[in-house]
Amino acid sequence: MSHIWTPSSWRECPIQQQPEYPDTAALHSAEAQLASFPPLVFAGEARDLKQQLAEVAEGRAFLLQGGDCAESFAEFGADTIRDTFKVLLQMAVVLTFGASCPVVKVGRMAGQFAKPRSAGMEAVGGVELPSYRGDIVNGIEFDAGSRVPDPQRMLQATNQAAATLNLLRAFSKGGMADLHQVHRWNLDFIKNRALSERYQHLADRIDETLGFMAACGMTAENTKAIRETTLYTSHEALLLNYEQAFTRRDSLSGDWYDCSAHMLWIGDRTRQLDSAHVEYLSGVCNPIGVKVGPSISEDELLRLIARLNPNNEAGRLNLIVRMGAESVTELFPPLLRAVQREGAKVVWSCDPMHGNTIKASNGYKTRPFDQILREVRGFFEVHRAEGSYAGGVHFEMTGQNVTECTGGSGSITEDALADRYHTHCDPRLNADQALELAFLIAEMLKESRPGVR
Repeated sequence: MSHIWTPSSWRECPIQQQPEYPDTAALHSAEAQLASFPPLVFAGEARDLKQQLAEVAEGRAFLLQGGDCAESFAEFGADTIRDTFKVLLQMAVVLTFGASCPVVKVGRMAGQFAKPRSAGMEAVGGVELPSYRGDIVNGIEFDAGSRVPDPQRMLQATNQAAATLNLLRAFSKGGMADLHQVHRWNLDFIKNRALSERYQHLADRIDETLGFMAACGMTAENTKAIRETTLYTSHEALLLNYEQAFTRRDSLSGDWYDCSAHMLWIGDRTRQLDSAHVEYLSGVCNPIGVKVGPSISEDELLRLIARLNPNNEAGRLNLIVRMGAESVTELFPPLLRAVQREGAKVVWSCDPMHGNTIKASNGYKTRPFDQILREVRGFFEVHRAEGSYAGGVHFEMTGQNVTECTGGSGSITEDALADRYHTHCDPRLNADQALELAFLIAEMLKESRPGVR
Protein backbone atom coordinates (compact mmCIF):
# COMPACT_ATOMS: atom_id res chain seq x y z
CA MET A 1 0.00 0.00 0.00
CA SER A 2 1.53 3.37 -1.02
CA HIS A 3 2.35 5.95 1.61
CA ILE A 4 -0.23 8.73 2.05
CA TRP A 5 1.05 12.07 3.34
CA THR A 6 -1.08 14.15 5.68
CA PRO A 7 -0.19 17.22 7.76
CA SER A 8 0.07 14.90 10.79
CA SER A 9 1.82 11.88 9.22
CA TRP A 10 5.13 13.08 10.67
CA ARG A 11 3.87 11.95 14.08
CA GLU A 12 4.38 8.31 13.05
CA CYS A 13 8.08 8.85 12.24
CA PRO A 14 11.24 8.97 14.38
CA ILE A 15 11.87 12.52 15.56
CA GLN A 16 14.96 14.36 16.81
CA GLN A 17 15.21 17.64 18.73
CA GLN A 18 11.67 17.35 20.08
CA PRO A 19 10.82 19.01 23.43
CA GLU A 20 9.00 16.90 26.01
CA TYR A 21 5.88 18.79 27.04
CA PRO A 22 4.75 17.69 30.51
CA ASP A 23 1.11 18.73 30.00
CA THR A 24 -0.33 16.95 26.97
CA ALA A 25 -3.76 18.55 27.35
CA ALA A 26 -2.20 22.04 27.34
CA LEU A 27 -0.20 21.15 24.23
CA HIS A 28 -3.31 19.96 22.36
CA SER A 29 -5.18 23.09 23.40
CA ALA A 30 -2.41 25.35 22.11
CA GLU A 31 -2.23 23.42 18.83
CA ALA A 32 -5.98 23.79 18.36
CA GLN A 33 -5.77 27.53 18.98
CA LEU A 34 -2.97 27.93 16.45
CA ALA A 35 -4.89 25.92 13.85
CA SER A 36 -7.79 28.37 14.18
CA PHE A 37 -5.60 31.41 13.48
CA PRO A 38 -5.39 33.02 10.02
CA PRO A 39 -2.30 32.09 7.98
CA LEU A 40 0.80 34.22 8.49
CA VAL A 41 1.72 34.06 4.81
CA PHE A 42 -0.20 33.01 1.72
CA ALA A 43 0.27 30.20 -0.76
CA GLY A 44 0.51 32.61 -3.67
CA GLU A 45 3.45 34.37 -2.03
CA ALA A 46 5.25 31.04 -1.57
CA ARG A 47 4.64 30.24 -5.24
CA ASP A 48 6.09 33.62 -6.23
CA LEU A 49 9.22 32.85 -4.22
CA LYS A 50 9.50 29.43 -5.86
CA GLN A 51 9.41 31.07 -9.30
CA GLN A 52 12.18 33.47 -8.30
CA LEU A 53 14.27 30.63 -6.87
CA ALA A 54 13.89 28.80 -10.19
CA GLU A 55 15.73 31.76 -11.71
CA VAL A 56 18.44 31.33 -9.06
CA ALA A 57 18.78 27.63 -9.94
CA GLU A 58 19.38 28.61 -13.58
CA GLY A 59 22.05 31.15 -12.65
CA ARG A 60 19.93 34.17 -13.54
CA ALA A 61 19.50 35.49 -9.98
CA PHE A 62 21.16 35.25 -6.56
CA LEU A 63 19.67 34.34 -3.17
CA LEU A 64 20.41 36.47 -0.10
CA GLN A 65 19.08 34.80 3.04
CA GLY A 66 19.86 36.25 6.45
CA GLY A 67 18.67 37.28 9.86
CA ASP A 68 18.79 36.39 13.50
CA CYS A 69 20.26 33.19 14.87
CA ALA A 70 17.18 32.89 17.09
CA GLU A 71 14.51 35.52 17.53
CA SER A 72 13.70 36.30 21.14
CA PHE A 73 10.72 37.65 23.03
CA ALA A 74 12.87 40.00 25.12
CA GLU A 75 14.53 41.81 22.19
CA PHE A 76 11.38 42.11 20.09
CA GLY A 77 10.76 45.66 18.90
CA ALA A 78 10.27 47.87 15.86
CA ASP A 79 13.85 49.15 15.92
CA THR A 80 15.30 45.62 15.84
CA ILE A 81 13.11 44.63 12.90
CA ARG A 82 13.85 47.88 11.06
CA ASP A 83 17.61 47.59 11.47
CA THR A 84 17.76 44.01 10.21
CA PHE A 85 15.50 44.90 7.27
CA LYS A 86 17.72 47.87 6.50
CA VAL A 87 20.92 45.82 6.42
CA LEU A 88 19.36 43.14 4.21
CA LEU A 89 18.32 45.85 1.75
CA GLN A 90 21.78 47.40 1.83
CA MET A 91 23.37 44.02 1.14
CA ALA A 92 20.93 43.32 -1.70
CA VAL A 93 21.63 46.68 -3.37
CA VAL A 94 25.38 46.11 -3.15
CA LEU A 95 25.01 42.65 -4.72
CA THR A 96 22.60 43.85 -7.41
CA PHE A 97 24.70 46.82 -8.52
CA GLY A 98 28.06 45.16 -7.94
CA ALA A 99 27.26 42.08 -10.02
CA SER A 100 24.38 43.25 -12.25
CA CYS A 101 22.32 40.39 -10.89
CA PRO A 102 18.76 40.25 -9.51
CA VAL A 103 18.75 39.37 -5.80
CA VAL A 104 16.03 37.32 -4.10
CA LYS A 105 15.74 38.51 -0.49
CA VAL A 106 14.71 36.07 2.24
CA GLY A 107 14.87 36.93 5.94
CA ARG A 108 15.44 34.57 8.85
CA MET A 109 12.61 36.47 10.51
CA ALA A 110 9.02 36.19 11.75
CA GLY A 111 9.37 32.59 12.90
CA GLN A 112 13.01 31.73 13.65
CA PHE A 113 12.34 30.92 17.31
CA ALA A 114 13.34 27.25 17.73
CA LYS A 115 16.95 26.07 17.95
CA PRO A 116 18.43 22.57 17.74
CA ARG A 117 20.80 21.62 20.55
CA SER A 118 23.77 19.29 20.66
CA ALA A 119 22.55 17.82 23.99
CA GLY A 120 19.17 17.54 25.67
CA MET A 121 20.52 18.67 29.04
CA GLU A 122 23.00 21.33 30.09
CA ALA A 123 24.93 21.63 33.36
CA VAL A 124 26.06 24.80 35.14
CA GLY A 125 27.80 24.71 38.50
CA GLY A 126 26.83 21.11 39.10
CA VAL A 127 23.14 21.77 38.32
CA GLU A 128 21.66 19.99 35.29
CA LEU A 129 18.56 21.29 33.49
CA PRO A 130 16.90 20.78 30.09
CA SER A 131 18.65 22.72 27.34
CA TYR A 132 17.26 26.00 26.07
CA ARG A 133 15.53 25.27 22.75
CA GLY A 134 14.47 28.77 21.76
CA ASP A 135 11.83 31.10 23.12
CA ILE A 136 9.04 29.22 21.34
CA VAL A 137 9.78 26.22 23.60
CA ASN A 138 11.27 27.39 26.92
CA GLY A 139 13.13 30.24 28.63
CA ILE A 140 16.83 31.02 28.42
CA GLU A 141 17.12 31.72 32.18
CA PHE A 142 18.92 28.88 33.93
CA ASP A 143 16.30 27.83 36.44
CA ALA A 144 14.01 24.82 36.61
CA GLY A 145 10.79 26.75 35.96
CA SER A 146 12.08 28.54 32.86
CA ARG A 147 13.39 25.38 31.24
CA VAL A 148 10.07 23.51 31.30
CA PRO A 149 8.64 23.43 27.73
CA ASP A 150 5.50 25.56 27.67
CA PRO A 151 3.08 25.24 24.70
CA GLN A 152 1.68 28.72 25.38
CA ARG A 153 4.97 30.06 24.05
CA MET A 154 3.86 29.00 20.56
CA LEU A 155 1.00 31.48 20.82
CA GLN A 156 3.34 34.29 21.86
CA ALA A 157 5.70 33.40 19.00
CA THR A 158 2.78 33.57 16.56
CA ASN A 159 1.75 37.02 17.77
CA GLN A 160 5.33 38.26 17.43
CA ALA A 161 5.68 36.70 13.97
CA ALA A 162 2.45 38.35 12.81
CA ALA A 163 3.54 41.76 14.11
CA THR A 164 6.96 41.33 12.49
CA LEU A 165 5.42 40.44 9.13
CA ASN A 166 3.07 43.41 9.34
CA LEU A 167 5.98 45.79 9.89
CA LEU A 168 8.13 44.17 7.18
CA ARG A 169 5.32 44.60 4.65
CA ALA A 170 4.94 48.24 5.68
CA PHE A 171 8.69 48.86 5.29
CA SER A 172 8.75 47.05 1.91
CA LYS A 173 5.90 49.06 0.41
CA GLY A 174 5.92 52.30 2.41
CA GLY A 175 9.02 54.12 1.16
CA MET A 176 11.79 52.64 3.28
CA ALA A 177 12.83 50.40 0.39
CA ASP A 178 13.15 53.28 -2.09
CA LEU A 179 16.46 52.77 -3.90
CA HIS A 180 17.46 56.38 -3.27
CA GLN A 181 17.07 55.84 0.47
CA VAL A 182 19.02 52.56 0.47
CA HIS A 183 21.74 54.19 -1.62
CA ARG A 184 22.18 56.91 1.01
CA TRP A 185 22.61 54.25 3.70
CA ASN A 186 25.41 52.67 1.67
CA LEU A 187 27.14 56.03 1.25
CA ASP A 188 27.04 56.48 5.03
CA PHE A 189 28.77 53.13 5.42
CA ILE A 190 31.48 54.06 2.94
CA LYS A 191 31.99 57.45 4.57
CA ASN A 192 32.33 56.00 8.08
CA ARG A 193 34.49 52.98 7.21
CA ALA A 194 37.12 53.57 4.54
CA LEU A 195 37.33 50.03 3.13
CA SER A 196 38.70 50.52 -0.40
CA GLU A 197 38.35 52.49 -3.61
CA ARG A 198 36.17 49.82 -5.23
CA TYR A 199 33.42 50.47 -2.68
CA GLN A 200 33.36 54.14 -3.64
CA HIS A 201 33.37 53.13 -7.29
CA LEU A 202 30.30 51.01 -6.68
CA ALA A 203 28.55 53.88 -4.92
CA ASP A 204 29.31 56.14 -7.87
CA ARG A 205 27.77 53.59 -10.24
CA ILE A 206 24.59 53.49 -8.15
CA ASP A 207 24.41 57.29 -8.18
CA GLU A 208 24.94 57.48 -11.94
CA THR A 209 22.34 54.79 -12.62
CA LEU A 210 19.69 56.46 -10.48
CA GLY A 211 20.43 59.77 -12.17
CA PHE A 212 20.15 58.21 -15.63
CA MET A 213 16.85 56.55 -14.74
CA ALA A 214 15.45 59.86 -13.44
CA ALA A 215 16.53 61.60 -16.65
CA CYS A 216 14.61 58.94 -18.60
CA GLY A 217 11.52 59.67 -16.54
CA MET A 218 11.78 56.64 -14.22
CA THR A 219 11.38 57.93 -10.68
CA ALA A 220 10.11 56.52 -7.39
CA GLU A 221 6.83 58.34 -7.99
CA ASN A 222 6.03 56.55 -11.26
CA THR A 223 8.06 53.32 -11.07
CA LYS A 224 7.02 50.79 -8.45
CA ALA A 225 10.26 48.79 -8.69
CA ILE A 226 12.27 51.81 -7.52
CA ARG A 227 10.23 52.52 -4.41
CA GLU A 228 9.15 49.02 -3.32
CA THR A 229 10.64 45.59 -2.77
CA THR A 230 9.66 42.12 -1.53
CA LEU A 231 11.24 40.43 1.46
CA TYR A 232 10.20 36.81 1.98
CA THR A 233 10.43 35.05 5.36
CA SER A 234 11.97 31.75 6.38
CA HIS A 235 12.84 29.67 9.41
CA GLU A 236 13.97 26.19 10.35
CA ALA A 237 10.94 23.90 10.51
CA LEU A 238 12.07 22.38 13.79
CA LEU A 239 9.02 22.47 16.08
CA LEU A 240 6.58 20.43 14.00
CA ASN A 241 3.64 20.96 16.37
CA TYR A 242 3.80 24.63 15.36
CA GLU A 243 4.32 23.92 11.66
CA GLN A 244 1.41 21.47 11.44
CA ALA A 245 -0.94 24.04 12.99
CA PHE A 246 -0.19 26.44 10.12
CA THR A 247 -0.49 23.82 7.37
CA ARG A 248 -3.37 24.86 5.15
CA ARG A 249 -4.81 23.64 1.86
CA ASP A 250 -4.64 26.30 -0.86
CA SER A 251 -8.10 27.12 -2.20
CA LEU A 252 -6.78 27.69 -5.74
CA SER A 253 -4.51 24.69 -6.28
CA GLY A 254 -5.71 22.27 -3.61
CA ASP A 255 -2.08 21.80 -2.49
CA TRP A 256 -0.86 21.92 1.09
CA TYR A 257 1.32 24.84 2.23
CA ASP A 258 3.00 25.64 5.51
CA CYS A 259 1.66 29.15 6.01
CA SER A 260 4.00 30.03 8.89
CA ALA A 261 6.67 31.21 6.40
CA HIS A 262 7.41 31.41 2.70
CA MET A 263 10.43 29.08 2.92
CA LEU A 264 11.23 26.39 5.50
CA TRP A 265 14.39 24.39 5.94
CA ILE A 266 15.56 21.15 7.56
CA GLY A 267 18.65 21.35 9.74
CA ASP A 268 21.72 19.13 9.56
CA ARG A 269 20.66 17.36 12.76
CA THR A 270 17.15 16.44 11.52
CA ARG A 271 17.66 15.49 7.85
CA GLN A 272 17.51 11.68 8.30
CA LEU A 273 15.55 10.18 5.40
CA ASP A 274 13.01 8.46 7.70
CA SER A 275 12.74 11.44 10.07
CA ALA A 276 9.60 13.30 11.02
CA HIS A 277 11.06 16.53 9.62
CA VAL A 278 11.72 15.09 6.17
CA GLU A 279 8.29 13.45 6.19
CA TYR A 280 6.55 16.71 7.04
CA LEU A 281 8.35 18.94 4.51
CA SER A 282 8.00 16.35 1.74
CA GLY A 283 4.26 17.11 1.66
CA VAL A 284 4.06 20.90 1.69
CA CYS A 285 4.55 22.86 -1.52
CA ASN A 286 6.64 25.74 -0.15
CA PRO A 287 10.21 26.18 -1.32
CA ILE A 288 12.29 24.21 1.17
CA GLY A 289 15.92 24.01 2.16
CA VAL A 290 18.19 21.32 3.54
CA LYS A 291 21.40 22.02 5.44
CA VAL A 292 24.21 19.98 3.87
CA GLY A 293 26.95 19.38 6.42
CA PRO A 294 30.26 17.47 6.48
CA SER A 295 28.72 14.14 7.51
CA ILE A 296 26.36 13.69 4.55
CA SER A 297 27.22 11.16 1.84
CA GLU A 298 26.50 11.41 -1.87
CA ASP A 299 23.91 8.64 -1.62
CA GLU A 300 22.16 10.29 1.33
CA LEU A 301 21.98 13.60 -0.49
CA LEU A 302 20.60 12.09 -3.68
CA ARG A 303 17.96 10.15 -1.75
CA LEU A 304 16.94 13.31 0.10
CA ILE A 305 16.63 15.20 -3.19
CA ALA A 306 14.47 12.42 -4.63
CA ARG A 307 12.25 12.40 -1.54
CA LEU A 308 11.84 16.16 -1.23
CA ASN A 309 11.69 17.09 -4.92
CA PRO A 310 10.46 13.99 -6.78
CA ASN A 311 9.24 16.02 -9.76
CA ASN A 312 12.61 17.80 -10.11
CA GLU A 313 10.87 21.17 -9.91
CA ALA A 314 13.19 24.17 -10.27
CA GLY A 315 12.92 26.50 -7.28
CA ARG A 316 11.57 23.85 -4.92
CA LEU A 317 14.81 22.78 -3.21
CA ASN A 318 17.64 24.87 -1.77
CA LEU A 319 20.73 22.93 -0.67
CA ILE A 320 22.47 25.02 2.00
CA VAL A 321 26.12 23.96 2.24
CA ARG A 322 27.78 24.36 5.68
CA MET A 323 31.11 22.55 5.61
CA GLY A 324 33.53 24.93 7.35
CA ALA A 325 36.35 26.91 5.78
CA GLU A 326 38.82 24.05 6.24
CA SER A 327 36.63 21.45 4.51
CA VAL A 328 34.49 23.09 1.83
CA THR A 329 36.90 22.66 -1.09
CA GLU A 330 37.49 19.00 -0.15
CA LEU A 331 34.03 17.76 0.84
CA PHE A 332 31.74 19.80 -1.38
CA PRO A 333 32.97 18.90 -4.93
CA PRO A 334 31.94 15.19 -4.82
CA LEU A 335 28.44 16.16 -3.67
CA LEU A 336 28.10 18.79 -6.38
CA ARG A 337 29.24 16.36 -9.07
CA ALA A 338 26.79 13.70 -7.88
CA VAL A 339 23.88 16.15 -8.05
CA GLN A 340 24.97 17.31 -11.51
CA ARG A 341 25.17 13.71 -12.76
CA GLU A 342 21.65 13.14 -11.48
CA GLY A 343 20.39 16.22 -13.35
CA ALA A 344 18.71 17.55 -10.22
CA LYS A 345 17.47 21.14 -10.38
CA VAL A 346 18.53 22.73 -7.10
CA VAL A 347 19.65 26.04 -5.67
CA TRP A 348 23.10 25.83 -4.08
CA SER A 349 23.67 28.33 -1.30
CA CYS A 350 26.47 28.75 1.23
CA ASP A 351 26.03 28.95 5.01
CA PRO A 352 29.53 29.99 6.16
CA MET A 353 28.48 30.51 9.78
CA HIS A 354 27.82 27.11 11.39
CA GLY A 355 31.00 25.36 10.28
CA ASN A 356 33.25 28.14 11.59
CA THR A 357 32.19 28.49 15.22
CA ILE A 358 35.01 28.46 17.76
CA LYS A 359 35.44 29.22 21.44
CA ALA A 360 37.59 32.28 22.14
CA SER A 361 40.26 32.23 24.82
CA ASN A 362 37.94 34.19 27.12
CA GLY A 363 35.19 31.57 26.79
CA TYR A 364 32.91 33.38 24.33
CA LYS A 365 31.60 31.44 21.34
CA THR A 366 32.55 33.37 18.20
CA ARG A 367 33.07 33.16 14.46
CA PRO A 368 36.13 34.73 12.79
CA PHE A 369 35.25 37.00 9.86
CA ASP A 370 38.19 35.76 7.79
CA GLN A 371 37.03 32.15 8.16
CA ILE A 372 33.50 33.08 7.11
CA LEU A 373 34.88 34.84 4.05
CA ARG A 374 37.21 31.93 3.31
CA GLU A 375 34.33 29.45 3.20
CA VAL A 376 32.36 31.69 0.84
CA ARG A 377 35.40 32.00 -1.42
CA GLY A 378 35.86 28.22 -1.39
CA PHE A 379 32.19 27.72 -2.24
CA PHE A 380 32.50 30.01 -5.27
CA GLU A 381 35.76 28.37 -6.34
CA VAL A 382 34.20 24.89 -6.33
CA HIS A 383 31.29 26.05 -8.47
CA ARG A 384 33.59 27.79 -10.91
CA ALA A 385 35.73 24.65 -11.23
CA GLU A 386 32.69 22.42 -11.78
CA GLY A 387 30.86 24.73 -14.19
CA SER A 388 28.00 25.31 -11.78
CA TYR A 389 26.28 28.34 -10.22
CA ALA A 390 26.96 29.63 -6.73
CA GLY A 391 23.33 30.41 -6.08
CA GLY A 392 23.28 32.25 -2.78
CA VAL A 393 24.46 32.89 0.77
CA HIS A 394 22.84 32.27 4.14
CA PHE A 395 24.00 34.40 7.08
CA GLU A 396 23.21 34.76 10.75
CA MET A 397 23.34 38.53 11.15
CA THR A 398 21.71 41.47 12.86
CA GLY A 399 21.28 45.16 12.24
CA GLN A 400 22.47 45.86 15.79
CA ASN A 401 26.01 47.01 16.63
CA VAL A 402 26.97 43.78 18.40
CA THR A 403 30.43 42.34 19.01
CA GLU A 404 29.96 38.61 18.50
CA CYS A 405 32.10 37.72 15.45
CA THR A 406 35.77 38.70 15.46
CA GLY A 407 37.55 40.54 12.66
CA GLY A 408 36.20 42.51 9.74
CA SER A 409 37.17 46.06 8.88
CA GLY A 410 36.21 47.09 12.43
CA SER A 411 38.87 44.69 13.76
CA ILE A 412 36.79 43.24 16.58
CA THR A 413 39.15 41.35 18.85
CA GLU A 414 38.47 38.50 21.28
CA ASP A 415 38.87 40.98 24.13
CA ALA A 416 36.11 43.14 22.65
CA LEU A 417 33.56 40.31 22.46
CA ALA A 418 32.25 41.12 25.94
CA ASP A 419 31.40 44.71 24.98
CA ARG A 420 28.11 43.96 23.19
CA TYR A 421 27.61 40.19 23.13
CA HIS A 422 23.80 39.89 23.06
CA THR A 423 22.95 36.71 21.14
CA HIS A 424 20.59 34.15 22.67
CA CYS A 425 22.39 31.35 20.89
CA ASP A 426 25.07 31.65 18.18
CA PRO A 427 27.29 34.64 17.28
CA ARG A 428 25.99 36.91 14.52
CA LEU A 429 27.60 39.29 12.06
CA ASN A 430 26.90 42.91 12.94
CA ALA A 431 25.64 45.42 10.39
CA ASP A 432 29.09 46.59 9.26
CA GLN A 433 30.46 43.05 8.93
CA ALA A 434 27.41 41.93 6.94
CA LEU A 435 27.67 44.84 4.52
CA GLU A 436 31.40 44.38 4.14
CA LEU A 437 30.79 40.75 3.17
CA ALA A 438 28.20 41.87 0.61
CA PHE A 439 30.79 44.05 -1.12
CA LEU A 440 33.28 41.18 -1.20
CA ILE A 441 30.68 38.68 -2.45
CA ALA A 442 29.63 41.11 -5.18
CA GLU A 443 33.17 40.93 -6.54
CA MET A 444 33.12 37.11 -6.46
CA LEU A 445 29.73 37.05 -8.14
CA LYS A 446 30.90 39.36 -10.90
CA GLU A 447 34.02 37.26 -11.50
CA SER A 448 31.93 34.07 -11.69
CA ARG A 449 29.62 35.48 -14.39
CA PRO A 450 31.49 36.21 -17.64
CA GLY A 451 30.28 39.27 -19.48
CA VAL A 452 29.17 41.11 -16.30
CA ARG A 453 31.07 44.36 -15.81
